[in-house]
Amino acid sequence: MVTDITPIEFVTRRDAGEDMVLLDVREPHEVEAASVPGILHIPMAQVPHRLAELDPSREIVVMCKAGGRSMQVARFLESRGYTRVLNLTGGILRWTQDVDPSLTPI
Repeated sequence: MVTDITPIEFVTRRDAGEDMVLLDVREPHEVEAASVPGILHIPMAQVPHRLAELDPSREIVVMCKAGGRSMQVARFLESRGYTRVLNLTGGILRWTQDVDPSLTPI
């Protein structure tokens, strides 16, 4: 079962030195409009073909615009044997509210 993590929890854990990958599954035009530094960008439709880019030993936090697509990808990854997968609650929309209001997602 996929667990949620808030943007604040993610930033706190990452800043404390935890080894976490922030996988952004939005489309390229969405990432161009508003992006978080240090993401790994793989659009949702490409994830099944690019699994080799994801290290199953690292914690993977999946994000999208609001949390729906990222939950689907997180569930997909779990079905493929990834055990350290989290869904970023509220996606980039919540990130802009809680972490960086300067971002303007589309």
